[in-house]
Amino acid sequence: MSSVQVAVVTGSNKGIGLAIVRALCKQFPGDVYLTSRDPGRGQAAVAQLQQEGLRPLFHQLDIDDLQSIRALRDFLKEKYGGLNVLVNNAGIAFKVHDTTPFAVQAEVTLKTNFFGTRNVCTELLPLMKPYGRVVNVSSMVSSSALRGCSQELQQKFRSDTITEDELVQLMAKFVEDTKRNVHDKEGWPNTAYGVSKIGVTVLSRIQARLLKEQRKGDHILLNACCPGWVRTDMAGPKATKSPDEGAETPVYLALLPSSADAPHGQFVSDKTVKPW
Repeated sequence: MSSVQVAVVTGSNKGIGLAIVRALCKQFPGDVYLTSRDPGRGQAAVAQLQQEGLRPLFHQLDIDDLQSIRALRDFLKEKYGGLNVLVNNAGIAFKVHDTTPFAVQAEVTLKTNFFGTRNVCTELLPLMKPYGRVVNVSSMVSSSALRGCSQELQQKFRSDTITEDELVQLMAKFVEDTKRNVHDKEGWPNTAYGVSKIGVTVLSRIQARLLKEQRKGDHILLNACCPGWVRTDMAGPKATKSPDEGAETPVYLALLPSSADAPHGQFVSDKTVKPW
């Protein structure tokens, strides 16, 4: 087991994830793992960064596959005895004009963005070392989607006492409501991506609360963030930020100094805490 620090970025063979790995390779004093579902694409991304003079490492990770998550967990435990920085960046979004039925979009989007991210947290958060940093990449769309929810749902999602189980039930209910075509009537907004990112932001608030209660002396900071509107395959070429600019807020949160005790459990955009 080495005393080397280690950082992991999920879904990082392209776009914002790749830019986060690039920045961490330049600033983080330890090993940085680029992960992707497809080993070929992951290795190609590593080679690209190596040509820039950087030294990322690669590990396969499909956040939709529990065995894949656990393989990474076991590897980190054995090689490093834990984890210092975790950036949950992996996510998917259907294009605006995609003709896939909404119920299918809801199920597929939440499977990865919410349930996959939650599984990574369940397996890897216990590995976080003292002064560890966890960054869950959410989106400003979570805020607008929240405003599009019924008052009753907004209250639940803003609650300081909502549990992870209650959140999971709500996310599952959204998927079921779309299948029965009653999601409008049940107070949900018409965006599967938005609801998935509400889930990520609220999950972050819950996880931060639990870390404070259960591991107070470990000074672990966990936050959700919005990278901004970034030119990626997901957002398209008209977006205002480059991937490297989109990486700035996640990297800022990943590298909060050990003396920092905040932000924690917050939703951060442009390095600024935003109201939830």
